[in-house]
Amino acid sequence: MVKVVFNISMSLDGFVAGPNDEVDRIFRWYFSGDTEFPFPGTDMVFKVSEPSAAHLQQGTKTIGAAITGRRNFDIAHAWGGKPPVGVHHFVITHNPPPEWVKEGSPFTFVTDGVESAVNKAKQTAGNKDVVVSSPNILQQCLRAGLIDEIHIDLVPILLGNGVRLFDHLGSEPIELEAIEVIDAPGVTHLGFRVVK
Repeated sequence: MVKVVFNISMSLDGFVAGPNDEVDRIFRWYFSGDTEFPFPGTDMVFKVSEPSAAHLQQGTKTIGAAITGRRNFDIAHAWGGKPPVGVHHFVITHNPPPEWVKEGSPFTFVTDGVESAVNKAKQTAGNKDVVVSSPNILQQCLRAGLIDEIHIDLVPILLGNGVRLFDHLGSEPIELEAIEVIDAPGVTHLGFRVVK
């Protein structure tokens, strides 16, 4: 069964980026280890700890498609046309950028909401998982009951300000079941199943 999963690095006080979208402190663990991890689909090579490399290897090999928001797409400058994990990305937006709407583009722009994006991504993913990679899109998917798992790379820092991960979820509690804890230098990898 195809799962819809979310993964992101987050500070202990719940921020995924600073006030100007900076992520250098939250992503520090990607470059502070002694084990090289070539990030699939990109030219990036991370230097992480051995436990983090094993965790990343396991997580990235199960991904068949990705969903993100237009803001994330723009901040990343479309990843230079090489989206993370080397899988097709579905970008939720009201205004598709014309330069990327073309045959062979690694992006599909979805203008009719998260449910449509999830359905399209699942069709593309085959028997692999769909990863969601934007705080706002996670919030929308959680409210719509579309997320199966949440994976947090918890970084031991208090940012105090910036982009919060768990805002705008509504007033109903969302129950989670812990499924994974991996302690690694500079980061703790946490996994939760969303109880439905």
